[in-house]
Amino acid sequence: MDRIVLGNEEFEGRNNAYVLTDEETDDLALVDTGVSTPDIRSDLEEGLAARGYEFADVDDIVLTHFHVDHAGLSGEIQAESDATVYVHEADAPLIEGDSDAVAALEQRRRDLLETWGVPDEPKDELLTLLGGVRAIEGDPADATPIEDGTVLEVGGTTLETIHAPGHAAGLCCFEIRDGADDRAAESGNESGTEAFVGDAILPVYTPNVGGADVRVDRPLEKYLETLRLIAGREYDRVWPGHRDPIDDPAGRAMTILEHHRERTGNVLDVLREHGPADAWTVSAHLFGDLEGIHIVHGPGEAYAHLDHLRHEGIVDLENDEYRLVVDDVDLEELVSETG
Repeated sequence: MDRIVLGNEEFEGRNNAYVLTDEETDDLALVDTGVSTPDIRSDLEEGLAARGYEFADVDDIVLTHFHVDHAGLSGEIQAESDATVYVHEADAPLIEGDSDAVAALEQRRRDLLETWGVPDEPKDELLTLLGGVRAIEGDPADATPIEDGTVLEVGGTTLETIHAPGHAAGLCCFEIRDGADDRAAESGNESGTEAFVGDAILPVYTPNVGGADVRVDRPLEKYLETLRLIAGREYDRVWPGHRDPIDDPAGRAMTILEHHRERTGNVLDVLREHGPADAWTVSAHLFGDLEGIHIVHGPGEAYAHLDHLRHEGIVDLENDEYRLVVDDVDLEELVSETG
């Protein structure tokens, strides 16, 4: 797989932009683009130049989701190339910079920070940081919405869209339909299928759930479904939005699921030891002091688990505090591998 590694020590580490080309037609597609900063733009321009291309040559851009470290340069590339920008319909308004969608996201975040109990000082720090993030969001792009099951023919490659929400409402994996039989023969894997997975699973970190996209209802439940989906597809290899390829995707998905099972147990322990608490307090017991983007990711992660426990009838919510009402909890059943 041809990938350009983009500098970025924030947001889960180095970003990847994947290059798809058709040798016969010279069609060129990118999967994700990186943030809109001069350094990252140079990384991508130099990577394309080394392959004999420039921004103006890009025919299609496929975005795994709306986050700035994946979509930031899409508008600038489209302005130079008139490329088609594909993104899930849930994220398309944000890619287009729709003022109502942006305002709704920001208001939802403010409301949740309040109900999670985030104190004023860290809240102000976070909102100042997020204000600065706008500078790397890049120009809006005209988006072509896609949905689960949409098949794309880009850069000489057939991609099937697999909606994989949790980390983001519109996050999608893109299953590579070409060459699966050849890869199966080479690897011995019956599937031979590979996929671009964005931040659905990552090789080092566990993708944040709850704070990374506050639009997602029942974020942990949706993410667990995504992990089971990826494991069930039996991919031979997947290509994440950050760092190196994952050669055992099903194993990695189940490792992350087990991580969330353990975290659910930790959340229950906090409520047992300290009594009713809001998401910020639970987060403090789990993660300690937080700064930067973790001011939303920490309580967001706590919220995702508390919300799941509430829907399962294990905790009650009153005045923004969660109270344990069922003490004997089967974690294997609650966060299961089968759903």
